Amino acid sequence: MKDFITIADLDAGAVQALFALAREFKAGAERFQGALQGKVLALLFEKPSLRTRVTFEAAMLRMGGHGIYLAPSDVGLGKRESTADIARNLERWVDCIAARTFSHETVTELARWGRIPVVNALTNRLHPCQALADYFTLEEHLGELAGKRLCYVGDGNNVAHSLMLGGPRVGMDVVVVTPPGYEPDPEVLASARADAAKAGTRIETGTDLTAVEGVDAVYTDKWASMGQEDQAAERDRIFAPYQVNARLMARAKPGALFLHCLPAGRGHEVTDEVADGPASVIFDQAENRLTTQAALLYSLLCR
Repeated sequence: MKDFITIADLDAGAVQALFALAREFKAGAERFQGALQGKVLALLFEKPSLRTRVTFEAAMLRMGGHGIYLAPSDVGLGKRESTADIARNLERWVDCIAARTFSHETVTELARWGRIPVVNALTNRLHPCQALADYFTLEEHLGELAGKRLCYVGDGNNVAHSLMLGGPRVGMDVVVVTPPGYEPDPEVLASARADAAKAGTRIETGTDLTAVEGVDAVYTDKWASMGQEDQAAERDRIFAPYQVNARLMARAKPGALFLHCLPAGRGHEVTDEVADGPASVIFDQAENRLTTQAALLYSLLCR
């Protein structure tokens, strides 16, 4: 693995190897002190960030490396300079690029032209680092994930896409429930289903909330992603029946978990009662962004 663009870059064994590293890091980060001494990570961001920026920088620092944050005004990806030229400059100065962009093609172009590892820190199409943290969190709480069922409720967005692609790699069935017209991308769905067929898992989609019944975990995300702010009012109206509240959670299996990648639109896609309730593992997910990304960076840079 030179780059990490999608969780589909990993097979089931590679995911478990990363999880094993993540458990080691979480048990005692001091074991990794100096592992990335002298290594530099460029954080090339087009979108604002709390969790992604802090967790990548903290992971580098805890292993002796350093992160350099590059804001949109610093670089102007594809505007002030071509993506190819940016990649070929950065490869001369740093050891890895974590890119958080609007267009997925920007990240694939960076990987195409750069000779150093490129990590997809989020695009409009995929959010693979989040999915790694999500499934690691689920494994911490549920144990063996094979045969377990996750229901994502909301917009068929980048998080839904990466959860679908990740399910077959950890043995989970994934069902994505959206309002009509907000389904996942057909190409991503087809790819996830092909992987699921090989792994013996299932990927389902639909609009009916009865899919929540008996699941082991319920997941949601903001109804309007970054760049969709002008659609927020319309989406609030359309998505209102899909709010994750106590009534919806009661349809899941007793003891089912609630997940959210954050930031949360409290009172919109989720109520405070659920987000702050006993089923919620949302801050464990946030913690595990650091844990799993440390394992990822170690794997990419300590070869």
